[in-house]
Amino acid sequence: MKNKRLFIILSSLLALLLIPFIAMQFTDEVNWSRLDFLVMGALLFCVGLAIDFILQRVSKPSKRLALIATVIIGFVMIWAELAVGIF
Repeated sequence: MKNKRLFIILSSLLALLLIPFIAMQFTDEVNWSRLDFLVMGALLFCVGLAIDFILQRVSKPSKRLALIATVIIGFVMIWAELAVGIF
């Protein structure tokens, strides 16, 4: 079961990273380097593992939702800072 969840996380990560990779083939507006893919892959992998950990360990639905929302908000803040330097 644990391997299945890890496979789903990695498959989702690959699918999300394919979006900018495919966009780079068609337009010059998207210009990612290998480091960009590496950093975003690591960030998405950590988010996926954190959400999986929360789903396994936290049983109360309201607490689970609050923790997952916190992880997602943290991800969006880091992503925005890395993308355009908002903060």
